[in-house]
Amino acid sequence: MNEPELSELSELLDLEDVERVAAGRLDEMALGYYAGGSGEERTLRNNRAAWAELDVWYRTLVDVSSCSTTTSVLGLDLPAPVLVAPTALHRLAHPDGELATARACSGAGIPIVVSSLASTLLEDICAVTDAPVLMQLYIGQRPEVSEALVARAEAAGCAGIQLTVDTPVWGERHREHRTGFHLPEGVDVVNLRRHAPEPAGAADGAADGAADGASDGASGGIGEILGWAVSPSVTWDDLARLCGSTSLPVLTKGVCRPDDARRAIEAGAAGVVVSNHGGRQLDGAPATAVSLGPVASAVRSADPGAIILVDGGIRAGVDVLRALALGAHAVQIGRPVLWGLAAGGQDGVRRVLDLLIADVRRCMTLAGCPTVGDVTAELLAPD
Repeated sequence: MNEPELSELSELLDLEDVERVAAGRLDEMALGYYAGGSGEERTLRNNRAAWAELDVWYRTLVDVSSCSTTTSVLGLDLPAPVLVAPTALHRLAHPDGELATARACSGAGIPIVVSSLASTLLEDICAVTDAPVLMQLYIGQRPEVSEALVARAEAAGCAGIQLTVDTPVWGERHREHRTGFHLPEGVDVVNLRRHAPEPAGAADGAADGAADGASDGASGGIGEILGWAVSPSVTWDDLARLCGSTSLPVLTKGVCRPDDARRAIEAGAAGVVVSNHGGRQLDGAPATAVSLGPVASAVRSADPGAIILVDGGIRAGVDVLRALALGAHAVQIGRPVLWGLAAGGQDGVRRVLDLLIADVRRCMTLAGCPTVGDVTAELLAPD
């Protein structure tokens, strides 16, 4: 894969530029997998549009000669209220995959949340970054797989667990079917493979598709390939057991309802990630800019110290500003990181992070917010 020169990356002025370059470099299958949503992709589109609906009532005549984007999340000191969201199969975008992403995060000081569907071993990712690492987790039809991943995350020094709770089954993603999505030779969900047992029989194997052993090139979407990795029988009891079984803080990822947010805190979660899986699960779910405010209010009432993160459609510093004003402590960005990886490997991811952090600082300055703590709800309502 030809890498653009750094001078070319420096000409990318915003995340939209990066996405355009990436779209020209990715093959049809990878682009469809990364970019697609579920159903008619209504939620996918609304995720981005909903942020733009929020006007920022900026403050004037504030001394912003020294503006700091630094903050703290889960006891981690961050250069900006930004984390890299869990996204799968980075080696579809670049041969170095998650290693390139993790190295870029290390240089920028931004935490990376490693997907359990990563194409690189968790331990190898942790070994190449000085930035904090969190582990994303599904509780699937084989609980021993998720239990083993939690133990590995603890041993590798991860800073937390994000349990995805919006995926009892995989969403119907038409782009994956149209492009014949499959796991190419040399690309696999290696962290799941290590622990998945062989099927008990032909019926089990048929249900699992290409779930066990090496990929057989089966196509038709991630649901057919990894149906066993999620489970429709996961309940609040499973969350409570997970929280009680690990020393790591657990965040529930995929919450959109205030009552679910309160229940997650009551079950022992250290916080929530307001998310709709990037519009890849229930098409028709609210945009995260719409659900964040009510969820944040519910979490604060249940536990003022709980963490609130959000992802979905965030593409600019002003979106980060809006998310903080709605009650988030930080945001997570997913697809832009994949676009950076496709556009230029490690340097492309670093360009994405640098662009976003610089834009957050610029927007805070223009809004009259010298610190992250000054980004309050009043920015979205003048009274």
